[in-house]
Amino acid sequence: MDTVSRSVKAGLQFPVGRIGRYLKKGRYSQRVGRTGAPVYLAAVLEYLAADVLHLAGNAARDNKKNRIIPRHVLLAVRNDEELRKLLAGVTIAHGGVLANINPILLPNKNEKPVAKEPKVTIQGYQ
Repeated sequence: MDTVSRSVKAGLQFPVGRIGRYLKKGRYSQRVGRTGAPVYLAAVLEYLAADVLHLAGNAARDNKKNRIIPRHVLLAVRNDEELRKLLAGVTIAHGGVLANINPILLPNKNEKPVAKEPKVTIQGYQ
């Protein structure tokens, strides 16, 4: 008789058994069910990982790169509203920061450039 893992039964890539073990070892509650909590948590984690990797892959393609680097992960997370809220307090190592210039610091388009004042010379001085 072949044993089938709970990950295969649930159709997941993330390890249900390991997540269940971590839930028990972490003492998050006195009792952890065998079927419900680990499978659900593994499915949620797999969904979040797939979503972040999908958006990071798009960011890598936009930058004409074949590999996802931490900068692409940061761009993916910070440009997605829901992921930004979820990972608000998270620092991504080697991710850098989003390019942002305060609009007040930019020159106005409807203002005319200031004309240079004529150079005044005093006799004997230049």
